[in-house]
Amino acid sequence: MPKLALFDMDGTLFDYDGQMKKDLIALASYNEFPSTTAIQDGDLWKLTKVHPHLGARIELIRKQPGWWRDLPKFQLGWDVYQVAEDLGFCTKILTKGPRSKSVAWAEKVECIDRHFGESVPIDIVGKDKKGTYGRVLVDDYPEYVLGWLKYRKRGLAILPKQPVNEGFEHPNAIVYDGNNLHKVIDALTAAYNRESKQHWKDLL
Repeated sequence: MPKLALFDMDGTLFDYDGQMKKDLIALASYNEFPSTTAIQDGDLWKLTKVHPHLGARIELIRKQPGWWRDLPKFQLGWDVYQVAEDLGFCTKILTKGPRSKSVAWAEKVECIDRHFGESVPIDIVGKDKKGTYGRVLVDDYPEYVLGWLKYRKRGLAILPKQPVNEGFEHPNAIVYDGNNLHKVIDALTAAYNRESKQHWKDLL
């Protein structure tokens, strides 16, 4: 089997949160609640639960033609991607496509092709990621990480730091914040070199 490293798109390789917050702040009126500071520093998912009007605005923003295609890079995810490539992993983009927004699926493919060409395979899933084989999953969202690790007892998960994974801990996961790249390199090297029934931590 190939030594696969799976990479999420939104919040991992591409700055979904940063762009969305920028667009939400541009639409905010003077003295609106929540404040622009709360939007900038907060977890968007939690904010939309408390302030439904933000969720409606997010839907409008995401429907803009080209919004998904033109997402900017998120450097933390690209740091991890470069290490995986240098080690020799076969990389694969594994992203969730919103079921009600087929245009997002097409634009995600266009975004990947723009940055990677056709050399990296794409897997757009409709629900979750737990059934996809890989030695490594790089994803910012804890729910997807936990679902994947449940069936990958020797798998390694790396989460680029985002508000949504603040305080997340798991024995097989590392939250990468830009200051612990050495830890990411060591773990990825171990995940690449381990035997099929061996845990990557045995090689640290």
